[in-house]
Amino acid sequence: MRSVFCVLSYSRTIKLRLSAHVEHGRLPRLHGLDDRHALRCFCTESSEPYYITTPIFYVNASPHIGHVYSAVTADCLHRYKLLKGCNSTFATGTDEHGLKIQQAAGNAGKEPLSFCTEVSERFRHVFQRCNISFTDYIRTTEPRHRQAVEHFWTVLQSKGFLYKGTYEGWYSTPDESFLTPDQVTDSTDSEGRPIKVSTESGHKVEWMKEDNYMFRLSVFRPELLRWLRSNPKAIQPVKFHNSVLQWLGDDIPDLSVSRQRSRLQWGIPVPGDPEQTVYVWLDALVNYLTVVGYPQPRSQLWSAAHHVVGKDILKFHAVYWPAFLMAAGLPPPRAVYVHSHWTVEGKKMSKSLGNVIDPLDAAEKFGVDGLRYFLLRQGVPDTDCDYYEDKVVKMCNSELADALGGLLNRCTAPSINPKQEYPRFGEAEFAGRAVSEDYRMMEAVAELPVLVEQHFENLHIYKALEAISACVRLTNGFVQRHAPWKLDRSDPGELKWLESILHVSFECLRVYGILLQPVVPGLAHQILSRLGVGPEERSWKFSAMRERPDRGRAGGRALGPDSGVLFGRLERRATKQKTPRKTS
Repeated sequence: MRSVFCVLSYSRTIKLRLSAHVEHGRLPRLHGLDDRHALRCFCTESSEPYYITTPIFYVNASPHIGHVYSAVTADCLHRYKLLKGCNSTFATGTDEHGLKIQQAAGNAGKEPLSFCTEVSERFRHVFQRCNISFTDYIRTTEPRHRQAVEHFWTVLQSKGFLYKGTYEGWYSTPDESFLTPDQVTDSTDSEGRPIKVSTESGHKVEWMKEDNYMFRLSVFRPELLRWLRSNPKAIQPVKFHNSVLQWLGDDIPDLSVSRQRSRLQWGIPVPGDPEQTVYVWLDALVNYLTVVGYPQPRSQLWSAAHHVVGKDILKFHAVYWPAFLMAAGLPPPRAVYVHSHWTVEGKKMSKSLGNVIDPLDAAEKFGVDGLRYFLLRQGVPDTDCDYYEDKVVKMCNSELADALGGLLNRCTAPSINPKQEYPRFGEAEFAGRAVSEDYRMMEAVAELPVLVEQHFENLHIYKALEAISACVRLTNGFVQRHAPWKLDRSDPGELKWLESILHVSFECLRVYGILLQPVVPGLAHQILSRLGVGPEERSWKFSAMRERPDRGRAGGRALGPDSGVLFGRLERRATKQKTPRKTS
């Protein structure tokens, strides 16, 4: 079922009043005034499927803040689609095969499966602690995944896209990848000895020659180019779409998709050839199919696939994976959303520097919603972003504790709202006393749901939060400008004006609460519950300001219980402040 909800001006009186201000030159003509834009109709409910994934995370180390950023980004899109009425599936999990895992388990003195289970559970715990609402947590050591990989391999083989050959070249164990000569450069190790390293990752490489299976990647170059050129949003942001087109500008070599089992035992054996192990990246990428029940047909869900990945694994998801799918007769993903990396105080995260951010510690310091808000507010997909605690504190205090929390606290305070209800709106009182800035604010809030929707669809979550934050500031300005706490409640005219101020403020808060649910679900729930907004009124179709605010269950509705401070102010560390690098 589909329903259409129209974003209208706050009331006919307000719209006419605003139009009068424009006609008399007191305001510039604002987008949204004429009849075409006053009725902004958009679909808010849809039964269509939506499938969002994170990369599955390699279990050679514990989760860090970069992993959580990928997961929170996907979680935000999943929650947003659920609010829109989509049938959304959200998968995350762990990648548990490969030479790095084999070596890490050996160094830890553990069996590989035991080692993988221990680290995978850390990821699961971190994601649950950070309120990541995944619907499937996939591990590549599960029987269902092995079945999917084996079937996928036999399909590629039956279609003639696999052949056995001798591969000779540079190999990077940390990257689990053979490299071409132009992907390798000269360097020195810690003792000054000359070595070869990957130009992309900086990891040491070694010359290797072995017999394994090759995938005919080269024959898919024309089809990959057609796919990308006909789908400009297949890879987002555009910066990364262009990078993939540049890679495909030259011929691409066939890809080694197996390893000799004498060297790599920890992995899925090649069907029909026990001397070979399936290449870890072919194995890992199939996880996205495993979740939708492959090899059983569930094409409707697969056709709605969207991947969230870091820029370091772009080639695997934008070249290898679509080619594998094309070879197997399956459509490529609908979109690959790519994000950049996080540095810490200007430096790359590394164990040697001791600056790897533990997400559990960060969630404890800043609260789960504080951490989520900072990552999504500060994270810019096409630019590396910098994490440092002082900026987290400043942003959360300014935008969550002071602006949003302060607004809710002032408007619901018993001193100005002794009845603890959603007061009724007085059109005549408002039209007689409102000023130009008030109409600007209401126009901005009326347009906010459409703007936020647009930014979410384009993976510009930080822009959506910028827009919401700007409107919160406008609403605070509205309340401060009219100072309802100074009005005489014994005067009927003053009382109606006070109630109108509160009603408009509550409407704004209601809109913010609904729009913020994908980002900070805990805080959004607290806002909506305090306003007395029930679960049945929290979907995206209720995010618009009401055409007549006193209609329905708004005016006169009792507020919910006061659950205390929305977001407690955070304390700053007593350290020298660093100048932030501008990222948005």
